[in-house]
Amino acid sequence: MKSVTKAIIAIALSLTCSFSAVVPCIAAEEYPYQTKDILVRDPYVVVYQGKYYMFGTGLARGRGYGVCTSRDLMHWSERKNVFTADSGFDGCADFWAPECHYYKGAFYLFATYRSEASGKRGVAVFRCDTPDGQYEMISDGHITPKDIDCIDGTLYIDKSGKPWIVYVNEWTSSPDGIGEMAACRLNDELTQRVGKPILLFRANGHIWTDSNITDGPFLYRTDSGELLLLWSNMDISGAYAVGCAISDNGEIDGNWIHQPDAVYKKDKLNPYDGGHAMLFHDLNGQLTMAIHSPNKSGNGRFETARFIPMTDTGVGVEAREVYESRNDIASLLKNRLYSVYYGFISMFRRIASLFSAVKSIGGNA
Repeated sequence: MKSVTKAIIAIALSLTCSFSAVVPCIAAEEYPYQTKDILVRDPYVVVYQGKYYMFGTGLARGRGYGVCTSRDLMHWSERKNVFTADSGFDGCADFWAPECHYYKGAFYLFATYRSEASGKRGVAVFRCDTPDGQYEMISDGHITPKDIDCIDGTLYIDKSGKPWIVYVNEWTSSPDGIGEMAACRLNDELTQRVGKPILLFRANGHIWTDSNITDGPFLYRTDSGELLLLWSNMDISGAYAVGCAISDNGEIDGNWIHQPDAVYKKDKLNPYDGGHAMLFHDLNGQLTMAIHSPNKSGNGRFETARFIPMTDTGVGVEAREVYESRNDIASLLKNRLYSVYYGFISMFRRIASLFSAVKSIGGNA
């Protein structure tokens, strides 16, 4: 009897070891690439049903947009096209920055391409029932203004539930070569604009910037209810970086007050520059920022996704590593100083607007 028992145990152990050996092989076959192996710009991550879906510039084969998937943000599947431009499609180049948004039971890509007909870049909207299925364009070509270069569209839902597109008026179409951040209401079906676009801010005149670029807008509402807009430009050292602006009325049409220092930049903690940021919560609930880094290939390194754990400070977001290196008093003091700074700039701008309006009325009298 003991011999039979030992034999059963031996067989069970053998099967267990064999199964354990097979599982990593299956996982490796499904997710054969590490993050460092994947050339991608403008990464955008969607978390859905226990899996990460990463979209981004460069993940498509040929003209179009692509995705790859992961279970852990470290190992990734083969890239797969979710949209491939056929011979009749107006897009001829610059298939950039696809973002995937879940909205009213479906998935929507906001993605840039250059129109063959107009020669202009713009953002179009595509729809699919699953995050990695085949998307169909639902907008009439570019949903952004078709007579100028517009890129990097993102979806924002305001407090009343109305959808907006926030996007870049690219510096290439600006008379003075300065990029702009703009926004416009969309209809509920996300197929066309409603009303006229509004200007949020321009690329120049901010403490941390040294260029005329407005890349990669992303909207995020903090735990305390503040509305943030992450965006990218070159910082004062000339390296690609991520900045943060806060709306003084908590909505898209407020005055956007810019944090004096970059959220991410090349420094002692970050040996490479990077940008075009977005935020998501990982499968453990950790707020995480995705960027591509470095911004240009060189010295044997190319652009890859980087995932940085973040802390929501209430008046901004900060790398968790940096936030936790300070004591609570220092963090509280920094947040208070930022609040005072935002309040002062907001008051100054409103007074300036009032004087401008009074001067205008006087000039028309």
